[in-house]
Amino acid sequence: MIVPLVLDASVTVSWHLRDEGHAGSNKILDRLYVEGAFVPTHWWFEVRNALIRSEQYGRASRRQTDDFLHLLRGLPVSLALLPDELAVIELARRHRLSFYDAAYLELAKREGYTLATFDGDLVAAAKTERVPLA
Repeated sequence: MIVPLVLDASVTVSWHLRDEGHAGSNKILDRLYVEGAFVPTHWWFEVRNALIRSEQYGRASRRQTDDFLHLLRGLPVSLALLPDELAVIELARRHRLSFYDAAYLELAKREGYTLATFDGDLVAAAKTERVPLA
């Protein structure tokens, strides 16, 4: 059974910044090509902000960013519909998450998808909410 992923920015950016050192990132990328992913709308901005900041801090060149954007455009990633804002706020309150991180959790929980994240607080919240993790 194929279950799509909910892909967060921490995983996505790890493919660009290889020095992030996340052992499971390539495995998640391979899985993404098979299962596809859904993301909350802010993911688009969050990832691109991290890319430009990585240039500004000398962690990536303009060419590396442009190449990575080309890669991103080819990934089977779809923007999800807007979430139930009250559910997101409740998750953020319950787990002391940012609204942004709670939106990833809400999407995975609502749709029964697997959450792909390297954010420790989000991993802990997903475990408490019984959301499967990649």
